[in-house]
Amino acid sequence: MQEIGSSIRPARKLPALLSLRAFEAAAAHLSFQRAALELSVTPSAISHQVRALEDTLGQALFRRLTRQLALTPAGQRLFDDLRLGFDALEAGVDRLRQPAASQSVTLTTNTAFAARWVLPRMVAFRKACPGIELRLHASDTLTDLARGDADIAVRSGSGNWPGLVAQELMPERYAPLCSPMLGLKRVADLPKHQLIHCDWQPQALAPAVWPRWFREADIAPPRGRAMKASGLSFSDETHAMLAALGGHGVALLSLTLSAEELRSGALVQPFGPVLDTGSYFLATASGRENEPAIRAVWAWIASQGGPM
Repeated sequence: MQEIGSSIRPARKLPALLSLRAFEAAAAHLSFQRAALELSVTPSAISHQVRALEDTLGQALFRRLTRQLALTPAGQRLFDDLRLGFDALEAGVDRLRQPAASQSVTLTTNTAFAARWVLPRMVAFRKACPGIELRLHASDTLTDLARGDADIAVRSGSGNWPGLVAQELMPERYAPLCSPMLGLKRVADLPKHQLIHCDWQPQALAPAVWPRWFREADIAPPRGRAMKASGLSFSDETHAMLAALGGHGVALLSLTLSAEELRSGALVQPFGPVLDTGSYFLATASGRENEPAIRAVWAWIASQGGPM
C-alpha cells in the first residue's frame, strides 16, 4: 500500500502565519499600536512577532525611528506581496462564508396554464437551469410586469402590449371534449348531455364559450338561460376539465392543456368545430429581456413551446 502523503508536494517553507499577519498589519499602519488594535493583541506582542520574522528572514523589515516606523526596501517588497496574498485569501474565505445565492425569476401565468403546462415541466427546468430558482405566480388577474410584480409572463392574447417585449409561444385552440364513457360521437346527440361552462376574463379577445361554438357550428343553441341553467359552470378551467374527466358533461377545453388526456384516451374530441382563441405569448418588461436570468428562463420556455 502506498504511504499516505508520499506523493504530496514538499511542505511550504513559510515563516509563522502569526508573524506574517503582525508584520502586514504593522506595515499597513506604520505603527505597532494601531496594528495591535486591528488584531486585538498588545503592542508588545506585535513587536515580538515582527522581531521573530526579521530573525527568520535574516534582515530588517522596519527602520525604528523616534515615535514612528518606516519600511526598509526589503520590508516594502514583503508588504506588497503579503497584501496581495492576504487580500486573495480573504476573498476566498468570504466566498465560502457567503455562497452565491441562486438567481430567482418570477413567472406569472393563469392558473390553468400553471397547473397543466408549467408544473409538469418543473423537473426538466431545474435540470436545464440549475442556478435559477423559478417562482411561479398563478393568477387569472394580469400582473404588472412594468412595475416589477413579476419578471416573465405567459399570456394569451394578441401579443401587442405597450411597454412589453413579447414572443409567440404557441397557438391556442379549444374544442368540445368529454369522457369516452359518455359515448358521444355525433353533434346531433349533444343536447342529450350536460354542457360544462368555464368563465373567461373580460379582456379575452376570442373566448371559447358555448354560444360562440354553436354559432361557428351553425347549430341552434338551447334557448335563453337554458344553456347555463342545464349545465355546470366553473371559474377555473382545471375544474372544468376534472368535471369532463368524471363524465359530468361536455366542456370546451384547451387542446394544448388537455394534450396528455387526449393521448391517453381519458378525454376524447367527438367532433368540431375547433375554436381559435389566439396564441400564448412570452412577455417581459421592455429593457429586461437581456438580463441573464430572464434570458435563460425565456429561452427554456420557448424551447418547450407546444403541448406535452
